[in-house]
Amino acid sequence: MSSNENKSIQISDTASKPRSRSAFESGMTRELAELRQEIRELYREDAVPWVIGYSGGKDSTAILQLVWRAIAEIPDAERKKPVHVISTDTLVENPIVAAWVNGSLKRIGQAATEQGLPIIPHRLTPAVEDTFWVNLIGRGYPAPRNKFRWCTNRLKIQPSNTFIRNVVRDNGEAILVLGTRRAESSSRAANMKKHAKNAVRDKLGPNATLPNCLVFTPIEHWANDDVWAFLTREANPWGQDNHDLMSMYRGASEDGECPLVVDKSTPSCGNSRFGCYVCTLVDQDKSMAAMIQNDAEKEWMEPLLALRNDLDFRGDTKRAAEKKRRDYRRMSGGLTLYRPGDAEEDQLVRGPYTQEARANWLRRVLETQRIVREIGPSEMREIELLTLSELQEIRRLWVVEKHEIEDLVPQIYKEVTGDTYPGPPIDEDLVFDAESLAMLQEECVSGPEIDDDVASAGPLTFELARNLLDIERRFRTKANRRGLFKELERAVERCFYDGEQDALARARLLRGDTPDGDDEGELIGPDVMIQLSLHGHAIPAEEANSAD
Repeated sequence: MSSNENKSIQISDTASKPRSRSAFESGMTRELAELRQEIRELYREDAVPWVIGYSGGKDSTAILQLVWRAIAEIPDAERKKPVHVISTDTLVENPIVAAWVNGSLKRIGQAATEQGLPIIPHRLTPAVEDTFWVNLIGRGYPAPRNKFRWCTNRLKIQPSNTFIRNVVRDNGEAILVLGTRRAESSSRAANMKKHAKNAVRDKLGPNATLPNCLVFTPIEHWANDDVWAFLTREANPWGQDNHDLMSMYRGASEDGECPLVVDKSTPSCGNSRFGCYVCTLVDQDKSMAAMIQNDAEKEWMEPLLALRNDLDFRGDTKRAAEKKRRDYRRMSGGLTLYRPGDAEEDQLVRGPYTQEARANWLRRVLETQRIVREIGPSEMREIELLTLSELQEIRRLWVVEKHEIEDLVPQIYKEVTGDTYPGPPIDEDLVFDAESLAMLQEECVSGPEIDDDVASAGPLTFELARNLLDIERRFRTKANRRGLFKELERAVERCFYDGEQDALARARLLRGDTPDGDDEGELIGPDVMIQLSLHGHAIPAEEANSAD
């Protein structure tokens, strides 16, 4: 056994997972020969195209390598149906892993063409309106958490499922080939066992969420050591060095990889080793922290780790900071009352990030991008944490949907980068220029009280004036102005309150409390939520968990 093979065994032996029974007890050569024969037979059975989920990690590399070698042994005339290799880039991947995967996909395409194989790589990305930063900075969604895990479906599930559904639409069926293994976890083993009972064809099981899509898991009985033994003993057919892959794993503290996610039963990338660098579904990004700690040449990733930690909301200090960043109104403008189990009074559940917080997050991401470009290696000189299309969508959401006609994106971009914003104008017919808006805001914020019965002006007064002006402007050129009054009414309702305490008091009144604090209505018990609109309509508590 070579020194590299010894290293691969050491990696798994030092892991915290119990050692699983090897699938190679009867001999690796024999097991691989039987498995390749099984793959060839299944490939020849029909014309149904295959889709291989490829994350660039050890399991998906092993499965692609197996299929590649098996198909290569089939005569050219019988290699008719395509084998699609799909990899989903969330656009917030660990940059080391993202560079590895992108390089792998290029090599896969080149090698497949040279070898005459029907293997076609695809790099999938979420739609611009679904990306992480568009939702967090543009819409104001708070950093993902278990009760509001808005990221997985948008970033991982939808891109891969859309591709697979298109294959099914064009061909009637598709076979999804995955590198999932029972030894990964007890929950994964139970899930795979359940699907095996529903198998519709030998070795093929149904997919719970994708109709007419069958699932093939050739290495489901392999142990962790089996995967590494296979990768270190057999040459990679598309020219990648598997020992480099091993080195990347060795640079982090725990074993695992980011799997192809096609449904919510698949563990989040945050629970595996290589996930999104912004993931707040876990306490900390152990993989990136370990990479920085173990390799001085990767210290350039520290700004990315710091950005992720700033997004985190755990702990009293961070929880208080996040509360200040988030609006006391929901995305719709409604209010949600909530009484924690250890509290005597109701609180307002926080909604999306405020305009100020979203502007600060944009500034923070652009600053991080600038620093990484300056201190990172040459291949990171052009790294984009935010693409131009994402910046444009954020700009559109702020100006068009949120009526934030200050149009801050170009200003912040110029402030941070020193360059003129490269995107086209979002709207050339704004109500006011920047100077006029600043004057309006100053008047609204510092305006005097009119009399004792009228509250002084404040931030919501400016928001209301700005929104009403923008709504009127958008309707003035329409031949049919139907809906104008409804939009104006919504704007007034959203900015109706004189601050958070006024909103809290009015929410209690709408619920049935008397002004002196006595409750004439139904009490909200511990850990119970009720959402109220301006007119007092109750919204089911289960809908009160999101920022919408």
